[in-house]
Amino acid sequence: MRPIGAIHLLLTLTLLATVCCAQEYTVDENSAAVVEVAPAPVLHKDDLAGIRERGVLRVLVKSDDDRHLPRAGDPLLVERDLAQRFAESLGLEMQLVALDTFSRLLPALRNGLGDIVAANLTVTPERKKSVSFTVPLDRRFEMLVLATGREPPKEAKNLTGKLGVRAGSSFEKTAADLLQANPELEIVTFPGSMGAEAILDSVASGSLDYTIQDSNRLTIFLGYRNDFQVGPPVTTERLLAWAVRQDSNDLRDALNGFLHVNRTLGDKNDYVADLAELRKKRKIRMITRNNAATYFLWRGRLMGFEYDMATRFAKKHGMNLEVVVAPTHADLLPMLRSGKGDFVAAFMTPTPDRIDSLVTFSKPYLYASEVVVGRAAEPPMNTPADLAGHKIAVRRSSAYWTTLEELREKEGIEFELVEVPESMETETVIAAVADGRYDLTVADSHLLELEMSLRDDVQGLLQLKEPTPLAWAVQPGNPELLEAINVFLDAEYRSEFYNSAFNRYFDHSAKYESGWDEAGAADKLSPYDGLVRELAPRYGYDWRLIVAQMYQESRFDPEARSWAGALGLMQVMPRTAKELGAVDLEDPRVSVDTGLRYLRWVWERFPNRLDHDEHMWFTLASYNAGHGHVRDARRLAAKLGLDADIWFGNAELAMLKLAEPEYSRQARHGYVRGTEPVAYVRNIRERYRAYVDLLDRE
Repeated sequence: MRPIGAIHLLLTLTLLATVCCAQEYTVDENSAAVVEVAPAPVLHKDDLAGIRERGVLRVLVKSDDDRHLPRAGDPLLVERDLAQRFAESLGLEMQLVALDTFSRLLPALRNGLGDIVAANLTVTPERKKSVSFTVPLDRRFEMLVLATGREPPKEAKNLTGKLGVRAGSSFEKTAADLLQANPELEIVTFPGSMGAEAILDSVASGSLDYTIQDSNRLTIFLGYRNDFQVGPPVTTERLLAWAVRQDSNDLRDALNGFLHVNRTLGDKNDYVADLAELRKKRKIRMITRNNAATYFLWRGRLMGFEYDMATRFAKKHGMNLEVVVAPTHADLLPMLRSGKGDFVAAFMTPTPDRIDSLVTFSKPYLYASEVVVGRAAEPPMNTPADLAGHKIAVRRSSAYWTTLEELREKEGIEFELVEVPESMETETVIAAVADGRYDLTVADSHLLELEMSLRDDVQGLLQLKEPTPLAWAVQPGNPELLEAINVFLDAEYRSEFYNSAFNRYFDHSAKYESGWDEAGAADKLSPYDGLVRELAPRYGYDWRLIVAQMYQESRFDPEARSWAGALGLMQVMPRTAKELGAVDLEDPRVSVDTGLRYLRWVWERFPNRLDHDEHMWFTLASYNAGHGHVRDARRLAAKLGLDADIWFGNAELAMLKLAEPEYSRQARHGYVRGTEPVAYVRNIRERYRAYVDLLDRE
């Protein structure tokens, strides 16, 4: 049995509901999103011996249909990592079996759809009647949550208003107990498929007065949200554990033995460890920044040059990579020194002051020139003397600041250094130069190449110095880790993997060229009109709109491959295709049908109250950037006083702001280059209008 992906899951809910319990999710009967279903799952109720014979440990979890930016310490991710390590300790493959509602997890376990439940599960007397629990993984309280700005109650007495909880969760029982003590309280029960984040949104917006959430998960949410606050606990301390079937005694005993050795309870997040100890932990922590060059989320896939390199290093040494995002550039090295991570990978230049700051740098893995950046209309510069009279904006902690200070002092050139916030990424400063907010800035050559491949309003004016090395940083007391990193970088530098990764992020010069002569084919929009006319109506879409999208995606090239790895006419990501059961994305019919099914899946992630046109624009933006980033943009739009249900002039403006650290660090899915989905939707709309006008004239 293969793992059930979030998309594939929603195509097979009817099947799973017959296995688990009554179905709660419904699909529009006119939608073709349920055309294909997965094979019937094989049910196993065996104990450890049978699991060993199958070679697969099936771990039941609640699905998260918008893959978010992982946060260090997230209890759900910690449990999945722990389950992976348990499976590996027994020589087993781990398969995640994701269900859309929390309430289905235990019935699915009892019916043999999985072997264990690892889902931040509270041990309750009711649940102990039907399943067996392991030793505790952690302890937590259920906490009352309310909007920021409200006066929190000192205790959960005399509550009035609306309290929202998810069906099938332990919070539902807690809410019932609160209702007995607070008769004026109104309980609102949401479907079990609704995520915690969506309920928090309702509290933040004022449509709910309260909700309940686990204290350990609240710590993660509060790391990037400030629109709610935590009130008093509404339960005594509760235990969290994994669940197995009551007759799986050997599996439970094996899990208990493993957890006694590897228990997360009391595990310190701040520590310094060399390679041997990290291998025992099977985890290595990279400190970096969330931006387009190092680490970001795109169409549900974690990406970035530093991330790709670090992931490869971790795998070579049998470790899982955990990413720790520093709040600002100035925090990178202090966080390393304090033990919040094991190495820094953020395109850092080993300047003398950084070397003196009690860290050690690896061998270089990239050489970059520092280049003065100005607007496209600026006259070129020939020598550093041309900087006289200008204002140059850079971060004080950057190597650029040091270079400019030395230039000003040694050469006596009169220019002004303007300090920008440490949270600003180089690309954001470049955008501010393009907008006229700053005069000039400085950027590493590879970062400037990335920007110039995506915009035409800036240029490099002057190279300040010869290419300088960029390196990773480690604790000076970790010589084994430093040596392993150096060996890795020596082997990978300019390798096929390295070159492919570098070109993916920093060379977007290759553009799709359309082989279609529109001017010479007045009666057709594309070479695939017949195919799209046939398939688009099955999913409820105007075929002309899909042709406009296809042009934007691939210029009608069935063999197109994007920088991010998307394939075919509709540029579907391979993982998405796999979850939808598609194989050959270079086949036009497969690509169009798969793209349409994914488009419909994204469509169904938005509320039906949206106007049809707005629903379409949000869906297209999600197809381009990922549904999670669009959800973040809608949430931000509401905070900014914009209409979160309208794309043009409203949510699209919030999407642009998600490239700015001030806003991206408060977004669940982190940074996104908002200019891309904004231009994507606008271009498709304009081309669609042209197609409609063209055909209406015929």
